[in-house]
Amino acid sequence: MADENKKPEVKKPKFNAYWIYIGIFLLFIGIQFFSGSSWSQPKKTSQTQFETYLAAGDIEEIKIINRRTVKVFLTEEAKTKEVHNKNRGNSFLAPGPNDATYEFEIGDLQNFENNFKQIIKDNDLSTGYDNNTEENIFGDILLTLLPFVVIIGIWIFIMRRMSAGGGGPASQIFNIGKSKAKLFDEKTDIKTSFKDVAGLEGAKEEVQEIVDFLKNPSKYTALGGKIPKGAILVGPPGTGKTLLARAVAGEAKVPFFSLSGSDFVEMFVGVGASRVRDLFKQAKEKAPSIIFIDEIDAIGRARGRNNFSGGNDERENTLNQLLAEMDGFGTDSNVIVVAATNRADILDKALMRAGRFDRQIYVDLPDVRERKEIFEVHLRPIKKDNTVDTDFLSKQTPGFSGADIANVCNEAALIAARKEKKAVGKQDFLDAVDRIVGGLEKKNKIISPDEKKAIAFHEAGHATVSWMLKHAPPLVKVTIVPRGQSLGAAWYLPEERLIVRPDQMLDDICSSMGGRAAEKVIFNEISTGALSDLEKVTKQARAMVTIYGMNDKIGNLTFYDSSGESEFNFNKPYSEKTAELIDKEISNIIEFQYKRAIDILEKHKDKLIILANELLDKEVIFKETLERIFGKRPFEKDTPQSEESKVATS
Repeated sequence: MADENKKPEVKKPKFNAYWIYIGIFLLFIGIQFFSGSSWSQPKKTSQTQFETYLAAGDIEEIKIINRRTVKVFLTEEAKTKEVHNKNRGNSFLAPGPNDATYEFEIGDLQNFENNFKQIIKDNDLSTGYDNNTEENIFGDILLTLLPFVVIIGIWIFIMRRMSAGGGGPASQIFNIGKSKAKLFDEKTDIKTSFKDVAGLEGAKEEVQEIVDFLKNPSKYTALGGKIPKGAILVGPPGTGKTLLARAVAGEAKVPFFSLSGSDFVEMFVGVGASRVRDLFKQAKEKAPSIIFIDEIDAIGRARGRNNFSGGNDERENTLNQLLAEMDGFGTDSNVIVVAATNRADILDKALMRAGRFDRQIYVDLPDVRERKEIFEVHLRPIKKDNTVDTDFLSKQTPGFSGADIANVCNEAALIAARKEKKAVGKQDFLDAVDRIVGGLEKKNKIISPDEKKAIAFHEAGHATVSWMLKHAPPLVKVTIVPRGQSLGAAWYLPEERLIVRPDQMLDDICSSMGGRAAEKVIFNEISTGALSDLEKVTKQARAMVTIYGMNDKIGNLTFYDSSGESEFNFNKPYSEKTAELIDKEISNIIEFQYKRAIDILEKHKDKLIILANELLDKEVIFKETLERIFGKRPFEKDTPQSEESKVATS
């Protein structure tokens, strides 16, 4: 019975502060609308028309309001006239018996009064005249208060936005010390696993232990071991450091905080340190978890470098707080920091010590076998034909990172689509490699016949010299099709070497000088086309003398500092006399190899001319053409599985 008498609960609408603003606005409009003397509005007329009505005796009275507006009241007889009924005002209510029928604005009151009195006198009229002053009190008050109301309203709106902590620039004023880390939920956001990471076998073995630490910490702590606090991934750009970190989080099934080192940097003092504290606080609350800091060198650069001003550095404060947090949280907190950088040499030593980043995992460029695995991963979504061979593609992409290989696969698909193909073929991938390494093909580049001939002999010189040298890499193809900044290119298939000997470096220098040597032999003059070759051989010769100690006169010395601490030194690590000797020895190495290249080309000048003419005719020639002209290489040997191709451009 009690349930029957119980009234249904009525849900009241929630109060919203915006209704206050709307109410104030409607009140202001209403007061302005209804503040007049009448709800009806007189029809606008002109002073000339008014004088016509006045002379006709239709006007009973006029009222001048505030010395500007004249309101006209008609006589009872005039109200019945058709001309006035037709000219009623546009108000939604008809004028009342005491309402004005017309109104108009006047310029000079004195002139109007003189004209009015003259018409009254000429027509012997008794029209009434009144001069009033009207005030709209509510309108004046609202107009006075309106600027203050608007300012207060805007201030309330901004404060509500800031205190709400929502998105937008305003909310960051109160949340500027909060961490900018993006949290990836282990159940929904992270779907990357080690199956998605091709190659990187050594790196995966290292990080798999981190996954095991987070999944089964008691397995290690029971034996007295401590869970590592951090691991840093070091390697060239595009090798998969970020992908590997995401795979760790996906395999461990734990929350993953991801951010960049630059996210800690702000113009306000103390913000970076505050964000570090907030980041580790969030990670501890969701432990076990992983914090991933990409490009950590943005805040982890060695302290005290290039700080000549002696001022307090906000970046150093951020680094100090990071060091304190990594050293401060307990070993049982199950929070592991994973960082990535390609500039490990400039990181602070305190950051790299054991107990903070316990493990340094090097993620190197993939070798030929790992490149095959990466190709297989990126080729899964691509429609390819039977001509595509991953073994061949892996050999044609030397020094390519995982990101480069992904770009090759995507570019090949775009090239095939541009050619209206139904599947991506082998030639599309070769064109994609040429596009990425050499640049866009310049089909419309205007090259004179003389220039084209010089380019052909230049590239033929590279091919001839490299074919005749024992340690020079075997040639794959030569082209004089301009791409990017280069006018031609020679592609090689060198061995993968862990160590390089002087003879191998000298043969490489001699091969690079073959282009300029060919110009000298054929045309007896040189050109600017050998710029990239000269840049390359100068770096190689300087490395032989100053880094690798491969010069008899300089001896077994190196002036290379792997720690990077000599970056800001003002003094050279050798005397002026040694500097002169270094310059002389570098020049001697290059000039000797240049003369050596000229001797080789003089000996095979006739075959050089045949090769250059064929290159002019076909624009692209392959290894088979060189075998037909020169015969088998004098030092031919079986190409090992680890060989790959490389390009020399000019």
